[in-house]
Amino acid sequence: MTARVGVVTFPGSLDDGDAARAVRIAGAEPVRLWHGEADLRGVDAVVLPGGFSYGDYLRCGAIARFAPVMETLVDAARGGLPVLGICNGFQILCEAHLLPGALTRNQHLHFRNRDQALRIEAVGTAWTNTFQPGQEVLIPVKNGEGCYVADAATLDQLEAEGRVVARYVRGNPNGSQRDIAAITNPAGNVVGIMPHPEHAVEALTGPSLDGLGFFTSVLKHLVGAPA
Repeated sequence: MTARVGVVTFPGSLDDGDAARAVRIAGAEPVRLWHGEADLRGVDAVVLPGGFSYGDYLRCGAIARFAPVMETLVDAARGGLPVLGICNGFQILCEAHLLPGALTRNQHLHFRNRDQALRIEAVGTAWTNTFQPGQEVLIPVKNGEGCYVADAATLDQLEAEGRVVARYVRGNPNGSQRDIAAITNPAGNVVGIMPHPEHAVEALTGPSLDGLGFFTSVLKHLVGAPA
């Protein structure tokens, strides 16, 4: 049976279509979810896409965390539903307290758009299990508020528990502490990543096909998950 992966659309989302296409290319059925509806439609996993939810008023993701869909999603994620937050989706996950820390203005105060090398650090998550530890990937980054920050105790805990999923290598595009590009929750089902794996799934448009592994990983996870 084909896995069904929900892709949420908020007002201001702009990468939801790309995320849905990545889900389809990976071999799953994308299911479009609307921010104003609490029903997750029985999906097996969810992607919170990039963009500017609610125009990024207040803080990025600060309004989206109160959307009806998020009320249901937070409970489902705490119950084990795989959730991937990309860029603005990462910001929303932090605002919803599914992930620690916050994403702030890039240290250089400029929007950064480039192909970025990452090193995969954690391969035990629902979204990275098809990678090898230490594997380098090339996927686009595009953000103005992508600087990951947290207090020293939180950063140390993420390191000690192996919850840093990916780090920037050969240059840090936004000043994120400890070069952190992606993190996970303790259970490994919720991952937030600032770069955009959904933009590296096709040879025609991506700098590589490296982003596809994030989407095939969740399918592998679902196959092995208890019914």
